[in-house]
Amino acid sequence: MMGNGPITVTDARHGSAHGPGADSDDHGHAHPHGHSHSHGPAAPVSRHLRKVIAAILIPFTAAVMVGLVVLWPGGAPPHKRTGVGFDQQTQQATVTQAVEVSCKSVNASGETPTGDTSTAEGNSAQQEANGTCHKATIHVDTGKDKGRTFTEIVQPDQARQLHQGEKVVVAYEPSAPKDLQYSVTDVNRRFPMYLLAGIFALAVVVVGRLRGVMALVALAISFMVLNFFILPAILQGSDPLLVAVIGSSAIMLIALYMCHGLSARTSVAVLGTLASLALIGILGSQFIGWAALTGNTDDQTGLIHGLYPKLDMSGLLLAGVIIGSLGVLDDVTVTQTSAVWELHDANPAMGWRGLYRAGIRIGRDHIASVVNTLVLAYAGAALPLLLLFSIAQSGVGTVANSELVAEEIVRTLVGSIGLVASVPVTTLLAALVVSADRPGPQTESATAGAAANGRAAAGRGGRRRKR
Repeated sequence: MMGNGPITVTDARHGSAHGPGADSDDHGHAHPHGHSHSHGPAAPVSRHLRKVIAAILIPFTAAVMVGLVVLWPGGAPPHKRTGVGFDQQTQQATVTQAVEVSCKSVNASGETPTGDTSTAEGNSAQQEANGTCHKATIHVDTGKDKGRTFTEIVQPDQARQLHQGEKVVVAYEPSAPKDLQYSVTDVNRRFPMYLLAGIFALAVVVVGRLRGVMALVALAISFMVLNFFILPAILQGSDPLLVAVIGSSAIMLIALYMCHGLSARTSVAVLGTLASLALIGILGSQFIGWAALTGNTDDQTGLIHGLYPKLDMSGLLLAGVIIGSLGVLDDVTVTQTSAVWELHDANPAMGWRGLYRAGIRIGRDHIASVVNTLVLAYAGAALPLLLLFSIAQSGVGTVANSELVAEEIVRTLVGSIGLVASVPVTTLLAALVVSADRPGPQTESATAGAAANGRAAAGRGGRRRKR
């Protein structure tokens, strides 16, 4: 072992390793030609291959930039607030006092309409009639009514109980009577969320160092593309599928090249991701249509459709499938490309077929773990819905046929098919690119000489270790 590591075939082809033992002859004299790090990133491919890759990706990147410019929305379109769900005015407030009172004394008691307390409504009414409520005094901290206070009665069966000193979010409805204009809608949880985000960023930077910093920057840019381009453009009436393709492509190019560098290795991962996204788009479009999925399945999507009736909700569903699959695809394609490159560095004589077979063996393990992760992630997100079906004792066929569950099934399976397809596609592209990078005659002779020196150096290092 000499210098910073053993001299490899890759080192000889693209320059010598730096250090005392870098590319030396039998007498230990260093040759004057260029140097590189033997333990650094993969050496660049030939100029010819770089031109071929650039001929594909430069027009694609230009098309994405043109799409961003043409479809740039300039902000979400204005609308009259409905006061429903997220579409309401909110302010920050503080609970200054919370005291226990009898529900009857504050007229919060209820009566069972049918006298049956076995139902959920009857049980709730009975608790209100015999239970203890909380009377909370709320102080508005922001907005034009800053300093104003109001009271709110919290019944015993409510999931959220208010406590003195608690920070809350209050909804404001200007058209309501003055005493009823404000009401508590949620808890202000910004501090724990910011703290958790800070811990996440610190962990990424400590472990990933510069790569971690670049990953965080790419993540921030991805959210900016989502917030300032994809969402407003869809609301402006642009085709959700076209917006999702352009936005996802922009995120993919920014994230991959920022995190992994401008290299042929990254470019191959980009091509593999692009091919898989195209497959996901085709499959998603076909099966969303065949399954007659409207994309309008809950209160939030219903509110969006009510505010923007012309919005294509099924197209919005397809856009979500494409964007949701992008993150996992990036992971798989980068891993597969890196694996093929490392296999080639370890054995430069291996042809593209051998590289492909070895890379696929690695990819099978990756597929097994990632697909399971993807399915469980969707199942976890839909767990309350699945619990409702379990309570109703519905059969598997009935559950799967409902649009709420069928939407998640299509989303999961289409994304998983694209994920599985990305492994052979990316592995094949990487094997073809890296195996086509043949050194010239002069480089080959230099490679052979340096390889011999490397073996000798490794042998001397091995003897020293034995001693």
